[in-house]
Amino acid sequence: MKKMNKFALTGLAAGVALAAMSSTAQAQEQWTMTTTWPDNLDLIQIDRHWVELVNHLVGDELTIEFRAGGTLMPGTEVFDATQTGSIEAAGDWPGYWAGYSPAFSPLATTTSLFNGVDYLNWIMEWGGFDLYQEVYGDYNMVYLPYGITNNESGFRGGTPIESIADLEGKRLRLSGRDQGRVLEELGGSQVTLAGGEIYQAIERGVVDGAEFSTPGVDYKAGFSEVADYWSVPGWHQSASVFGVMINQEAWDALSEETQETLKIAAEATMAWSLAWSERESTEGTVKFKEDGTEINQLSEEDLAEIQEITNNVIVQGACEDPMHAKVYHSMISYMEHYANWRDISVPYNMSRVTDNLPSLEEIEACM
Repeated sequence: MKKMNKFALTGLAAGVALAAMSSTAQAQEQWTMTTTWPDNLDLIQIDRHWVELVNHLVGDELTIEFRAGGTLMPGTEVFDATQTGSIEAAGDWPGYWAGYSPAFSPLATTTSLFNGVDYLNWIMEWGGFDLYQEVYGDYNMVYLPYGITNNESGFRGGTPIESIADLEGKRLRLSGRDQGRVLEELGGSQVTLAGGEIYQAIERGVVDGAEFSTPGVDYKAGFSEVADYWSVPGWHQSASVFGVMINQEAWDALSEETQETLKIAAEATMAWSLAWSERESTEGTVKFKEDGTEINQLSEEDLAEIQEITNNVIVQGACEDPMHAKVYHSMISYMEHYANWRDISVPYNMSRVTDNLPSLEEIEACM
């Protein structure tokens, strides 16, 4: 009996030791994560919020070491680095990768379509999350959307843009393939510049105007110092999404519990980011006004024309790429479905109301 008890205790001790070793092995999971944003651009706060939340919630199972954009590699290289596993994760804005697939563009932003609440609804309840996994999955990555900002500021520059007629012949810094196509239809030309180059481009007259982000981010980037005029609203990016790319092998090495914790942290950060950015946008707008920035509002007629051009550009892009079509089909289906409740809840509705959407039938014909 003593021998049996001794054997049982020995077996128990071995089991405890094995469990401890497994726990230690799990605790040794360490990720290196960077982002597309340098320290001087306020969008990095969204990345930091998620990392801090994960490191707090996960405990000993995973530690993420976060490095600001540009400290490990140029921001343009984080996609390849995450795909290949050189780093485990990177914060991004999906639109930067539209050269790999045009489907990344609507995953990042839309022209005159979704607002921030639309992205939140669509990602969490109307199938959007799965489409991020499908698009990024083709590049050996898992994607967790964790940031949403509402519509961007608009164009800032040294000359006023009071109507879409004033866009004729203007050279404007603008991100996004669809956005550039709409601008071209309006008579302007798209100039591609990194965020860190915009200030000097406006100051030196290299561009007639530029967009970048929300008023809070724009103000902290110093644009009030070089741009006297501000054209609103930001129709070119009616909302934006940010998130974290995670190498597939690094993700698979995590326990299901830890994976779920990362998802929960992403959802919490996404809700926080929308409120945070709206507060920052409000305070930034106040500061631009105090600095004497002249704000020019486009008319309803101008916005209606932009919507019409946008609808055509969306259909055109959908017919060029099946995945691009699939993403937009899902987005427009959401807007049509949600309209059943949204439109009768005006003026207390939580989303954008429009009676002029891109044609689902035309998109379906290209799928």
